Amino acid sequence: MQKNYLVIILLFSIFSTKAQNQNSLNTSPPEKKNDVKINAFFMAYGFLEVAYERNLNKKSSLGISVAYALNQKYSLVQEYDEDTNFLISPFYRRYFGKKYASGFFFEGFTTLGSTDGKQLTDLNGNLTLNEGSDVIDLSLGAGLGYKWVTKSGIIIEPFFTYGWNLFNADKTDHTVIARRGINIGYRF
Repeated sequence: MQKNYLVIILLFSIFSTKAQNQNSLNTSPPEKKNDVKINAFFMAYGFLEVAYERNLNKKSSLGISVAYALNQKYSLVQEYDEDTNFLISPFYRRYFGKKYASGFFFEGFTTLGSTDGKQLTDLNGNLTLNEGSDVIDLSLGAGLGYKWVTKSGIIIEPFFTYGWNLFNADKTDHTVIARRGINIGYRF
């Protein structure tokens, strides 16, 4: 009788060891780390913004966004910032979702940007428009957003960021940088 118990225990231990080895072979494939995106919201207003993002791990990424006014008459969103020429914005994101580099995120960014050097000044109740040369400035800011990524790699990402110009804000009326939009892209 003891022999039967010993054989049963021995067989059970062999099968359980084999099952553990098979489970360890069924690991998920590595996550895709690169995102390319275009801001669909700005395209409607004659402003091209493209972004590349490198996912460092499940919770963080680094990226860069480049924006350029294709049509100066309708550059960016006219009612907010019609004088922007270009923006180059490196950023860092921290994700709080359950899936890999997706869900709600917080972003810190810096922007090198060019705006027209227009200033409205009030002299004794009279508004005067002073037009200077284009102003290049550096800004720092933060933002929020949400990223959805489908199994096939399609990305939809609404976001809003807000920052302040650091050096040449006194040479133009534009003292803040507000990046916003709906990015559509692909993860590979």
